[in-house]
Amino acid sequence: MMKRKKNLVEDSSTLIALSDHPEQTYGSLEISIFSEFDQHEDIVVNVSSDFVLVWEESVNPLKLAESDEVSSGSSRDTHRKWRTEFLSRLQTAGLHQETVCNSTTYVLLSAPWNVLCYYAEEISLRVPLQVVTTPISNWSEKILEKLHIPNIMAQDVPNLPPDYYTCQFHTNKLERFLGHENKDTFFKTTQRHQILYEILARTPYGSLKRGEVGIGRLVSEHVLTAAFPLHEGQFEMPKTPEDPQSLNMRQILHHYWARWACWRKYQPLDHIREYFGEKIALYFAWLGFYTGWLLPAAVVGFIIFLFGIWLMVTDVAAEELCSSGNAFVMCPLCNICSYWNLSSICYTYKAGLLFDNGGTVFFSIFMSLWAVTFLEYWKRTSSILSHRWDCSEFEEIEERPRPEFTALAPMTVRNPVTGAEEPYFPETQRLSRTITGNMVIILMIAIVLIFLIAIILYRTILSIIIYRSQNAGRIASLTGSMLNLLVILLLSRLYTYLAQILTRWEMHRTQTKYENAFILKVFIFQFVNFYSSPVYIAFFKGRFVGYPGNYNTLLGIRNEDCGASGCLIELAQELLVIMVGKQVISNIQEFVLPKLKTWWHRRKLKPAPSQELIDEPDGQPDLSPWEANYQLLVCEGLFDEYLEMVLQFGFITIFVAACPLAPFFALINNWVEVRLDAQKFVCEYRRPVVERAQDIGIWLTILKFISYLAVISNAFLISFTSDFLPRLYYRYTTGSMRGYINFTLSVAPANFTQSYMTCRYRGLRDDKGQPTQDYYHLLAIRLSFVIIFEHVVLLIGRIIDWMVPDIPEEVEIKIKREHYMAKEALAENQHWTAVHFSLFSHILSLMSFSSH
Repeated sequence: MMKRKKNLVEDSSTLIALSDHPEQTYGSLEISIFSEFDQHEDIVVNVSSDFVLVWEESVNPLKLAESDEVSSGSSRDTHRKWRTEFLSRLQTAGLHQETVCNSTTYVLLSAPWNVLCYYAEEISLRVPLQVVTTPISNWSEKILEKLHIPNIMAQDVPNLPPDYYTCQFHTNKLERFLGHENKDTFFKTTQRHQILYEILARTPYGSLKRGEVGIGRLVSEHVLTAAFPLHEGQFEMPKTPEDPQSLNMRQILHHYWARWACWRKYQPLDHIREYFGEKIALYFAWLGFYTGWLLPAAVVGFIIFLFGIWLMVTDVAAEELCSSGNAFVMCPLCNICSYWNLSSICYTYKAGLLFDNGGTVFFSIFMSLWAVTFLEYWKRTSSILSHRWDCSEFEEIEERPRPEFTALAPMTVRNPVTGAEEPYFPETQRLSRTITGNMVIILMIAIVLIFLIAIILYRTILSIIIYRSQNAGRIASLTGSMLNLLVILLLSRLYTYLAQILTRWEMHRTQTKYENAFILKVFIFQFVNFYSSPVYIAFFKGRFVGYPGNYNTLLGIRNEDCGASGCLIELAQELLVIMVGKQVISNIQEFVLPKLKTWWHRRKLKPAPSQELIDEPDGQPDLSPWEANYQLLVCEGLFDEYLEMVLQFGFITIFVAACPLAPFFALINNWVEVRLDAQKFVCEYRRPVVERAQDIGIWLTILKFISYLAVISNAFLISFTSDFLPRLYYRYTTGSMRGYINFTLSVAPANFTQSYMTCRYRGLRDDKGQPTQDYYHLLAIRLSFVIIFEHVVLLIGRIIDWMVPDIPEEVEIKIKREHYMAKEALAENQHWTAVHFSLFSHILSLMSFSSH
């Protein structure tokens, strides 16, 4: 491959010119390119504006206070110059512009037919060949139909978008595509938005060397206040009843999806895809699928929880502890603490049985297999949807370089397959930048661990300070969990901002690679951030305490020990505080903050007295569509939504042995989450630019990693943190549970006691502090259980993976049919090909006859 530096011609009227031969370039748009469309020069697609650019001329007094007036004026002049240059280049590129001026300036952009055709071919848009007549159904519909049960989740949503066989658009094959007669409707609204954004993201407005390219930087530099496509009208239903078929797509989505009354209905995924694009539709498809699969997990977990309640009443060991009186005098929990009676923790011990019982093992196995099966069936569902939505080969074949990468790549390289010049960024430079980014990740993880140690010390010191309180340990643990949640949320916001800067700096070629790199950076950090405290409690707390007379210390303070009822109840508390607390905070933020932001934004945008606004009878101003859309909030993407759900998936699988109710709380949260997210996208956000996607991306790989980690985690939780195996071992060796409490307690060495009083502590040790024979027997059993549990669960998971194919057979047939139709539609000389084939067959038959 021949590499050469890109020729940066700053005074050119082109977009990003990469070659002197436009027909072979990628990412170029020269004036000569449109010569092939000269016959269509007078054709402009008769639609409303495709995109809106906004800026405000008024000076923000807060900004003036921060800088002097001279520099502010200079900055405004520079911004005005950049805007003028940017709009000039857009006009040269062939876009139609209409400017609406008042205190806020709106530029309405639309693309003529020739620009749409060129860029549709350039970015590999897919257009329809033929309508697919196969009915669409889902697995739950089929099951309910076989059982003859009415489907209360179904609803008749009007204007169902038709399913098409499609192929990539080619201008010279226009007449072979469905609907080519009507140039106003041939390209969908979302496709026009894609084309406009592609042009906006490539167009330079200043020096290419300084990266002054594209709409994204113009907005981030506050040269433009906003850039967005328009919603299709209002979302409110008309006051007078109308035919549902006459509703616009936004009204349909609001009425049949975003309302709380639709909580038990199927999501209209094809409508969501038609309006918001494949990427957002795939997110809601995954969220709905995940929520549906949480239902059986929540039911089983709730049954296990009820079993724990029954065990609280009937457990022999709990009765023995509660009735022990002064029989078990426990050693002090700190250097200045006093002796205490084990019977004082009667209620806490019983509460621990809710989470630490025999049902835990069954539920851990169930959830491990549930996670594997869920992911396998999601892959099937994803393949069905990606084919139906024409993006099954998006990443491999159709995905183009990011517009920012196209503009800023320092050199080009000739593609050995296509022969076209493509932008190129040296791998050695990207590697060095990636290593730098990884150093930042390691630094942030170190900061998280420092905060974890600080919280551990906080709990220990607080327990000592309030040791006289009967609930000192629980108060310290609960406040430590809340403090940990606060630290988690603060560090998350800081690191996400850093990860965005680092990933942009790394110069990834495609949007998928860019997002995968960003997601991986943030997830590694968030994984440590959210799970470090539960992992410490589950696997490290109470393991390195020592014994009376020989305690281990951290920074001069005695290592933290588990409570008398064990670490599992503390782990359950930590999970509930972090998982449920984060969900409650997130839902409140998603419900309240958008409304507050919208109110504040509209308050700032109150029209000036000079503006001519017509008041409606109800007193509300009659805003133009672009003004109404500008008052909405900016859509910040799907990253936070996915991250919240994936972290939740980790809580309900990795630590499910400690909290059987976790899937139940997750189910309730997700029912709320679907409607909150739907309302945000339909009612409160500006319409996002459509993005295509083949699947949920690297999130699926992360979910697989979590599901495998969950098997290992649950095996060790049951073996080393739970009391399940010690109880089983004691019952097997003695035949009953009588005396189990005494079995788990050791007598402190003689040199520890200050007086004639002896005290007890948790552990299988002799009177000299050495491990007993039972300790080693139990250790062998624990290690054996880990190995058996992991191998059995992973083997069954492999069998499930083998039994459930990733792509259903009917989808494979559809893909082959679509490839055949695309080949036929794009054939250069179909008629002569058929004649030649017929003639060739005839010659073969004659040769065969003559040989006989």
